[in-house]
Amino acid sequence: MAFLVIDIGNTRLKWGLYERGQPDAPLLAHGAVPLEDIDHLWETDWSRLPQRPVAMLGCVVAGEAIKRRVEEQLLQGWGLRPHWMSATAFGGGVINGYEHPQRLGADRWAAIIGARQHALRVSPENPPPVLAVMVGTAVTVDSVDASGRFLGGLILPGFGLMYRALESGTAGLKVPTGEVRDFPTNTSDALMSGGTDAIAGAIERTMRRLRVACGRDPLLIMSGGAVSRLSHVEELPALVVENLIFEGLLTLAGNASKNEA
Repeated sequence: MAFLVIDIGNTRLKWGLYERGQPDAPLLAHGAVPLEDIDHLWETDWSRLPQRPVAMLGCVVAGEAIKRRVEEQLLQGWGLRPHWMSATAFGGGVINGYEHPQRLGADRWAAIIGARQHALRVSPENPPPVLAVMVGTAVTVDSVDASGRFLGGLILPGFGLMYRALESGTAGLKVPTGEVRDFPTNTSDALMSGGTDAIAGAIERTMRRLRVACGRDPLLIMSGGAVSRLSHVEELPALVVENLIFEGLLTLAGNASKNEA
């Protein structure tokens, strides 16, 4: 009863094969490919999987053309009918407080649900508020209160977008990758430290707001392909979760199975 989850982001497709469609299921295999390589996904990855998935659930932000190219491989390879989730007013134990719930990105919604599940594991009877941070092409910083209500969140450029904006908008900033320093003394370190402090500062400010709003310390959870660039920041005592979006997708899949039963 293997279950496939797919996260099609802005630059990469990430996938995971789990023993079943439940949040506590063992991971059997996983991988990631750049979007420009997805036409070969069946040949390079999926045709070699140890088990054939019987169902799947995914989220997409990359657009319809990319989604169709993935669907073709699912259907031709396994005859697997694709299911793609979108944000709803309620799901996975979270109330969606977005002004227009359906306009919330599917990947953000899945990550928020995954983060809420971690808060429930910390204390099922009295879960803490949680801040879900995804660090990728863009960075999202989303707040969930102790009752499971999504309060809202931030979207800001990721490290790569910041660097490219500076390179294109200024002269002489095409330099090697630097290090994070308290007081940078070269341009490479200044760029790396500036990007890190900008993102870390947004997270710290939101942590303070959430603490005031809820009257208690929130649980900070971070995930995403570039999370390693933030996980060392001492001011951000975070739980780093490798596959937060997958956990949200598995939660939704598990809830759907219970409702069908």
